[in-house]
Amino acid sequence: MKFLLVDDHPLMRAALRQVVESLGAEVMIVEAGTSGEAREALATHPGFDAVVLDLRLGTPEGSQEGLGVLRDLRTQYPRIPVMVITGSDDGRDLIRAVDGGAMAYVHKRSTRDEVLRALETVMSGGIYLPDDMLALLNATRAAAQAAPIEALGLPLGQVGFGLPQPSPQALARLGLTPRQTDVLLLLLHGKPNKLIARELNLSVETIKDHVAAVLRSLNVTSRTQAVLAVTQLGQMGQMNQVNGQMPPRRGLQ
Repeated sequence: MKFLLVDDHPLMRAALRQVVESLGAEVMIVEAGTSGEAREALATHPGFDAVVLDLRLGTPEGSQEGLGVLRDLRTQYPRIPVMVITGSDDGRDLIRAVDGGAMAYVHKRSTRDEVLRALETVMSGGIYLPDDMLALLNATRAAAQAAPIEALGLPLGQVGFGLPQPSPQALARLGLTPRQTDVLLLLLHGKPNKLIARELNLSVETIKDHVAAVLRSLNVTSRTQAVLAVTQLGQMGQMNQVNGQMPPRRGLQ
């Protein structure tokens, strides 16, 4: 396995290196202390399995250099999962990271075990948000009068692919074609476009079109948001089955 650690503090990189090395003996680690070094590493060391990225990278408090690297990763290397690690307690940073496609968001005060758990979740195709970050996200979204995600019913510490899935009725309300529904279900298992194309015997370009249609239907702009939105549909579907109601369509804003 090959990892890129991007943080401007050598001590933090050393701590992250210890966590990553605990994953196994066959681990290769490349370190970067600036956004420029991170971009150079991505260009010269192909085949990274994951990136651990400091959100406020080498810049004054309040700057978002790490978000620029995250945007580049999602645009140029969409198959590489990214775990964001940060010292920020600003819920807006969390929303920006999730919107940018981060698969995990972990605070620098987290324990070693929590960082390891987040990394393992990302490597297995899941999405990880600690319980305190979920609370922060809910509070920030509520303050912005956005759709709250407290109705997700998430287990503390992790947003994963094993959570309640939407019923066929809920999926039907999204207005997806049968093929788009197939793509969505495979997307929820963390599969990249190439594997989805292989399973469905379609071209990668066709899968990209289907994924774009799915995101539009969910009113989201990233796969991470899609997972959260569909999980919300699943939880709401369970609640409304009890009440005999159909869940309303609502994506993350």
